[in-house]
Amino acid sequence: MKSRILTATLAATLVACGQPQESTTAKIPSPPVAKKVPHEMEIHGHKRVDDYYWMRDDKRADPEVLAHLAAENIYKEAMLGHTNGLQEALYEEMVGRLKKDDTTVPVLKNDYWYQSRYIPGGEYPVIARTADKQGATEEILLDVNQMAEGKDYYNVGNYEVSTDNRILAYAEDEVSRRLYTIRFKDLETGQLLEDEITNAEPYIVWANDNKTLFYIAKDPQTLLGYKVMRHKLGTPQAQDTLAYEEKDNTYYTGIGKSRDESTLFIYHASTTTKGQSALAADTPDGQFEKILPLEAGHEYQAALLGDYYYFLTNLDAINFRLIRAPKNNPEDRSQWQEVIPHRESVLLNSFQLFENYLVLNEREGGQARIRVIAHDGSSDQYLEFNDPVYAVNFEDNPSTASETVRIGYSSLTTPYTIFDVALASGEKSLRKQTEVLGSFDPADYRSEGIRITARDGEQIPVSIVYRADRFKRDGTNPIYQYAYGSYGSTIDPYFRSHYLSLLDRGFVVAIAHIRGSQKLGRPWYEDGKMFNKINTFTDYIDVTRGLVTQKYGAADKVFAVGGSAGGLLMGAVVNMQPELYRGVAAHVPFVDVVTTMLDASIPLTTNEYDEWGNPNNKDSYDYMLSYSPYDQVKAQGYPNLLVTTGLHDSQVQYFEPAKWVAKLREQKTDENLLIFHVNMEAGHGGASGRYRRYKERALEFAFFMDLIGLDG
Repeated sequence: MKSRILTATLAATLVACGQPQESTTAKIPSPPVAKKVPHEMEIHGHKRVDDYYWMRDDKRADPEVLAHLAAENIYKEAMLGHTNGLQEALYEEMVGRLKKDDTTVPVLKNDYWYQSRYIPGGEYPVIARTADKQGATEEILLDVNQMAEGKDYYNVGNYEVSTDNRILAYAEDEVSRRLYTIRFKDLETGQLLEDEITNAEPYIVWANDNKTLFYIAKDPQTLLGYKVMRHKLGTPQAQDTLAYEEKDNTYYTGIGKSRDESTLFIYHASTTTKGQSALAADTPDGQFEKILPLEAGHEYQAALLGDYYYFLTNLDAINFRLIRAPKNNPEDRSQWQEVIPHRESVLLNSFQLFENYLVLNEREGGQARIRVIAHDGSSDQYLEFNDPVYAVNFEDNPSTASETVRIGYSSLTTPYTIFDVALASGEKSLRKQTEVLGSFDPADYRSEGIRITARDGEQIPVSIVYRADRFKRDGTNPIYQYAYGSYGSTIDPYFRSHYLSLLDRGFVVAIAHIRGSQKLGRPWYEDGKMFNKINTFTDYIDVTRGLVTQKYGAADKVFAVGGSAGGLLMGAVVNMQPELYRGVAAHVPFVDVVTTMLDASIPLTTNEYDEWGNPNNKDSYDYMLSYSPYDQVKAQGYPNLLVTTGLHDSQVQYFEPAKWVAKLREQKTDENLLIFHVNMEAGHGGASGRYRRYKERALEFAFFMDLIGLDG
């Protein structure tokens, strides 16, 4: 009865507010119309008026704001309700490919094998360990299904066991604001300890005394983790002591531990400067010291092996090089030894150290690859794979004494595969390949890596996949084009089982590796950030035109997709070239660039000035304003749009897409769909759990398919 009364009250409120009502003529519901309350902002002698600024409610409790968001969801259901059957079919199809009792490959750490698994019907993993001895029985560390029971959202961000294997610390989030609570469990008794740490990052590091734990305290407003704290077991959080405070709010802070467990690390990272501090793990009450001084523009990553630090550094090396230096005096550059020199055509992504071998993850010509080098120079080899384009990365390798390196491999047609590779021979041993249930046969699909010429002559890599018997190079297939294009983040061509629902219906899926990523090395990133950001958007548009010109798909069936900074990309391209796209999905989109970057109280602002620019400076303000999707909305036709957000999003606040949708409704001159889906329980990553996320994926796919008459 209570829920019925609430629903009736909400409906009455929506009607009174001018929210969705049914037209008496066409019987099509009218979209929500947000009220306009002019809010004037002035800087650099320039005035902007934001009519929808009122939608910002940091407490997420304003009845009028919540009513408007609810109205958008009601309108979404009214306009897309006829696709519910298709959505459900797509959802069942996607989750039907997942192995219900899937398990991870065990990892040996400190005399225990760690593994997680899913049980049939379970949304969350069961995390377990087994002692490395004959006849040992499995111990359940965390049954996340039980822990999440009755909660709309739940996530275990991280967990770590003390070095004596007795105490488990884990970080949980029940809201999706990424403000974690760290709890402790005695693994001998199975009981939770009274210790509790709130408002923390999920990172957890144990000192070697088994009673000191390091964590990062977060600012509850900006959500910036800036204090590294020491917690002593058995004491209240109020007595925790400060180990390090980051006073420069352009930096992110992280913590970790060396693979030999001898050293604790603090990671300091701004967009253009990176470095580490260190402390012996046996003396947790000591002071962290910088391994190398932080210098503007210098990015380094340090790892330990024996008496040496190895540094991945961009010093005199835009694509990075690897050097080593004595642990007791790493600052003395006269003692630096170059291990891997800088190469203009090769990006050195990362490395792993073993007692007798060095393993590199490099990228050349856009393709990632693994290289294994013996420290004594006796061998140097690259691992070989058969797919035309693929993704490869390091898996968990906790021991430097291992004679194998564990890697993960995938392509657009090959499910995620884990190999243990013998360091001496390069021989690969298959440990697991993700099982895709149903009728999936990789031989039915084809992938390609092509280049498309941008307007300035640059060659943009594009990874493509399609089903061979559903594809004809005649310009008739629908195209699903995805990209991200920021922070140097490279979206490699790895297998996504949900893409099969598109490929089996004739879609061509294309990943555009546009500038702003590091697909073609660090210069590719530099050419798509700050005052070069416009290249990211024009690259995406040029890829669309190139795919159509080369007849990979139909000009009237192109669908564009991006999320977060990729949502900014979507907002920019629909302002610039709306006619190119039949439909666009912008997920948790960062669209109010200038207003957000002028507000230091909003998460992910001050520490991103070197990515987007600082609009407190007029040159950055003018440039950012020229492409900011919210500011550049104008009276013109727009494609069919599906916009999504999470009320509790900690990275792109819900009010950015909410305002954008409201302004688009006011300005657009077309009759195309504009749908706004608000997940009232989730944050930036969407719904929690293994299966729920596919509900929103099914919504997106159904939205696109419905636009071209596909009903199943």
